[in-house]
Amino acid sequence: MGYFFMSILRNIVRWIARPLFSALAGYAAMAFVIAATFGLAYLVLGADGAFAEGTWAVSGIWVAMSIVVGLGAATLGGWVCRRVAGGTLMAPALLVAAVLLLGYSQVSPTQEPADPAPRTHEPGMQEAMRTARQPTWLMYLNPILGVVGVVLGSGLVNGTPRDEEG
Repeated sequence: MGYFFMSILRNIVRWIARPLFSALAGYAAMAFVIAATFGLAYLVLGADGAFAEGTWAVSGIWVAMSIVVGLGAATLGGWVCRRVAGGTLMAPALLVAAVLLLGYSQVSPTQEPADPAPRTHEPGMQEAMRTARQPTWLMYLNPILGVVGVVLGSGLVNGTPRDEEG
């Protein structure tokens, strides 16, 4: 009887808990890299480098950096997820689903907020994050870049995770 329950517990850990934890670890890695990189970039670039002149629209350099950092962070997130998950494909698939669901849940073209007043001062990081306006196409592109990065980083592109030596 004890063996039966231990077998069930082992399967729960193998098929549910470990993939969930692995996907969370991958997502946490992505979030950390994005937050740290953009925070540092704002400190280096300042408001004049992060925004177009006099507006809350992000600058071209910020858009380009967003694409590169997003893809890189997602690739790292996929790699972390794969390393923690071992050989299961469920964990990277869960991470892909989370990236899509959370990414597209933030896109709402029908409820776009009104443009704020023109930018007349050097905002702090909190205000900049709250008030920044990125192009709508970038909001649609970010989850796709996230999925591509997770797939590449986790090795799903070959149908199975890469070897540990990889």
